[in-house]
Amino acid sequence: MGLFGDLKDDVVEFVRDPTDEQKILVTAALSIAVADRFFYAIDFPFVVRTTAAVGVGFIVMFVVSYLYTGQLVPPDGNVDDDEEPEEYADELDP
Repeated sequence: MGLFGDLKDDVVEFVRDPTDEQKILVTAALSIAVADRFFYAIDFPFVVRTTAAVGVGFIVMFVVSYLYTGQLVPPDGNVDDDEEPEEYADELDP
């Protein structure tokens, strides 16, 4: 199918059934755009405006993540413990 077919499938899946992480990241990206336009309207310098907008995006991301999942970071829990079932398994954790 190729690159464009896979990209199309990913976009369709994102529109029809987004994951929790995708919802949070889209909210953060929209807040960055809104904050950037707000800081542009009050005539902040470019570097200050973009840095502040990214900061607002991170704050919104953490707040929305907390409101959506009930915790700020995924629990490590008992990932290294073989006796109990895993609470959260990070695929990048060795």
